[in-house]
Amino acid sequence: MKSAFIALLTFHLCLVGCGKKEPVQPSATKPEKERGKEATQPTKPDTEATKPEPTKAKATAGVKLWEFKTRGEVFSSPAIGSDGTVYVGSNDNKLYAINGKSGVKLWGFETGDWVSSPAIGSDGTVYVGSDDNKLYAINGKSGVKLWEFKTGAGVTSPAIGSDGTVYVGSGIKLYAINGKSGVKLWEFETGHYVLSPVIGSDGTVYVGSWDNKLYALNGKSGVKLWEFETGNEVHSSPAIGSDGTVYVGSNDKKLYAINPKTGVKLWEFETGDFVWSSPAIGSDGTVYIGSEDKTLYALSGKSGVMLWEFQTGSYVSSSPAIGSDGTVYVGSYDKKLYAINGKSGVKLWEFETEGWVWSSPTIGSDGTVYVGSVDKKLYAIKTASKGPAKSPWPMRGQNAQHTGRAPKK
Repeated sequence: MKSAFIALLTFHLCLVGCGKKEPVQPSATKPEKERGKEATQPTKPDTEATKPEPTKAKATAGVKLWEFKTRGEVFSSPAIGSDGTVYVGSNDNKLYAINGKSGVKLWGFETGDWVSSPAIGSDGTVYVGSDDNKLYAINGKSGVKLWEFKTGAGVTSPAIGSDGTVYVGSGIKLYAINGKSGVKLWEFETGHYVLSPVIGSDGTVYVGSWDNKLYALNGKSGVKLWEFETGNEVHSSPAIGSDGTVYVGSNDKKLYAINPKTGVKLWEFETGDFVWSSPAIGSDGTVYIGSEDKTLYALSGKSGVMLWEFQTGSYVSSSPAIGSDGTVYVGSYDKKLYAINGKSGVKLWEFETEGWVWSSPTIGSDGTVYVGSVDKKLYAIKTASKGPAKSPWPMRGQNAQHTGRAPKK
């Protein structure tokens, strides 16, 4: 089974936008001053209504509220707009906008290939990458394309700076793009495929690469501030603690805590297999991380000492999310979403889908958890949480909009 799982690596990374089978050569990218292509004729979204599958059971914790079926596997992590609209990508090449209460489709936007996890700007613009080598900016209300920016490889999930700059990986490069116009501001080249970036409270951009390194870059200029080398490829997107500490996983089976100013390692914790999951951080500083050893770990953010571990039935590539009551939600390759007591590691409930849960759960303002599955569905699940935890990094992308940005201090 492990060999089959490793074989699925390229498939998964194409989905999240890490590119095709070969790295992009520098000559394949656009010149420094090239603009993103503005839409001369707005793309007409697919607004045909799709009826969700509501549940008839009483809405108690762990019960499905509704499900929405796409035509492709849903690895994408959903993002939630300020009005409760849920945006999610599918391997049917579409980004969907779905009513968060009813599960009814509002619109669908078609790209040329698999779609990454979206991020939402302060004005409601939805930014999403595709394996068709493009980053798209889409009107969140109508589904109309505002602009597109073409790179030379598949495009990862974006992060959005406080000034609206969109940061996104493609092939071996990280790009900074003006969120209004689609104009490239700068690019930074690494030694291999680039993953999804995050942004510190001071504007520093942190991004991992398959060249085994985590990079810290000046968000305005793209100048490298430092690099930290792990023992293998970095597939994990970092999380940032309240004191700025950067936490990131590696294929050397370890989670690292790194000083944000110097790039010096503070501690490391070794799991039993690759760490593809991205960390989440609780309100007390506890760091939660999944591993391909089938386990979710809770670690002290200060020391890296393990507080508890919870074993699922298969690999944990999904990134955990933390509710307001401290409950930790995480998916597993065993087809289940788990709700776990954040203090004790005791399972509260589980919800079974019909396929692997590689998607990272997102928590709405009312505590509803949204998560995708390889069974081609997006699920809305009732929980006892009243929203996401008030913590430095409660879920993948820091918040339900997935801006990937630490709050300003």
